Amino acid sequence: MAEENPDGVVIGLEIHVQLNKLNSKMFCACSTDYHNSEPNSNTCPVCLGLPGSLPVINEKAVESAMKVGLALNCDIVEQTQFHRKNYFYPDLPKGFQITQYDYPIANDGKIAIESDEGEHVVRIKRAHMEEDPGRMMHIGNIEKSKGTLIDYNRSGMALLEIVTEPDIRNPKEARRFLDKLRNIIEYLEVFDSNLEGAMRVDANISLQGGSRTEVKNISSHKGAERALLYEIMRQKNIMRRGGEVIMETRHFDEEKGCTVGLRSKEAEHDYRYFPEPDLTPIRVADRVPKVTKTLPELPDAKRERFLSQYGMTEMHAKALTSDIRVSEFFEEIAKEVDPKTSASWVADVLKGELNYRELTVDAFKVEDMISIIQMVTQDKITEKSAVEVIRQILDYGGKPDEIVRENGLLKVEEDVVSKAVTETIQENEQAVNDYFAGKEKSLNYLVGQVMKKTRGRADAKEVRELLVDELNN
Repeated sequence: MAEENPDGVVIGLEIHVQLNKLNSKMFCACSTDYHNSEPNSNTCPVCLGLPGSLPVINEKAVESAMKVGLALNCDIVEQTQFHRKNYFYPDLPKGFQITQYDYPIANDGKIAIESDEGEHVVRIKRAHMEEDPGRMMHIGNIEKSKGTLIDYNRSGMALLEIVTEPDIRNPKEARRFLDKLRNIIEYLEVFDSNLEGAMRVDANISLQGGSRTEVKNISSHKGAERALLYEIMRQKNIMRRGGEVIMETRHFDEEKGCTVGLRSKEAEHDYRYFPEPDLTPIRVADRVPKVTKTLPELPDAKRERFLSQYGMTEMHAKALTSDIRVSEFFEEIAKEVDPKTSASWVADVLKGELNYRELTVDAFKVEDMISIIQMVTQDKITEKSAVEVIRQILDYGGKPDEIVRENGLLKVEEDVVSKAVTETIQENEQAVNDYFAGKEKSLNYLVGQVMKKTRGRADAKEVRELLVDELNN
């Protein structure tokens, strides 16, 4: 099928991934656990850029970056080198950033994502290491700020910037790519995506060969999709009026859902790159065999294993492997309960309830999920009651057996259901007549009346079968 892109949309992404599962920052001994610290308390002369301080490379950060590069199907360079990227910005205390320029640690990778036309490959141009700047907090919004506060606790954190080729054709693909990338990196256990600033996106976009704009520091995948949708609309409107899109850097206002101009886009020569004189080049190619051995089973491989090992559907396999914590949660349950049944309850029911509440799977205990599924398979409670138990635990806490007992959710005896079916038929003459007249909705109504009599503790499928059997005899 031909790929449709009538507006000539070209999107490339630069994703800054904070390697925050380290004991220390990129070039100093300061702790990476700064999120709950007082502003500017988690710093030292090195990450504050004070005169006379010298950087020392974090070896574990280098190996973490290599793991990401290998997982993204990149080539690891023979030798990498750090450069100084010179620019002045208040959150950059040294007046330059230590980064990698013409010797990035990884090149030429790829990620396959699902598009509306099938599988689509997004090429990875490069992945290079650098240090994170500080964090600026505007008093008010960025356009009308009354002042700006700067916290340097984040300054010097190890970053890996992943740069794609301009292979993305619409905002939906951009979001799918970001979801897939985060999924892969979470499996590597080199960063915690739940921490603020752990993954930030710069999105470059142009239409029909026009000038490129860059939207900086987008903090969420949904935000990246919204920012790109707005930019497509904005650029199309400019072109429709005969105007020219200028090359610039823009900011995405999450609250207003729009982008605002910040400054003209810098060219590469504006940064005056030169080799970092205080750091020697690093040979990394000879470390590849060692790092390769540490790579875990990645999402695509795990999905294929789930399909073959557990015999589940493709949809369930994708849902369960889209988050490493969910996949581990499922496999613990599958040790005790039929895997296909477990897959359905975790992927279809539990994930839906968690997403509705914006919770992660860590909010639910494995043993509680096993208990609930077992009560259903042992015919002690109905599926409807099981869903109610899950909701009660998420909203109020408690143990499954206590919730079932206190709320009277144990499944009613068969003779009670049969009696309720008989009474319902006798009390609803019009609905019975409608059923015999071929009106299918009347049967749903009768099922509902039986469920009401049994307070939802009967199995709806069994009730339907009993009603049909009694009505037709």
